Amino acid sequence: MLDDPIVNEIRQISLAYAEQFNFDLHALCEDLRRQERGSNREFRTPSQAKVDRAATQTDLKKSLEI
Repeated sequence: MLDDPIVNEIRQISLAYAEQFNFDLHALCEDLRRQERGSNREFRTPSQAKVDRAATQTDLKKSLEI
């Protein structure tokens, strides 16, 4: 298996983040939800993700135009 430095860095970051919560998945997810609520971004649950693909592609194309 290749030793990819980017993958290794992501794994180290993930491990350090999980250690902050003593590997408690519930606490880790709660922290992620807290971060979501504190951001100005719109988040969707999987049930909300069912959208018209054509509309999404059009929106993506518009957002990429400068």
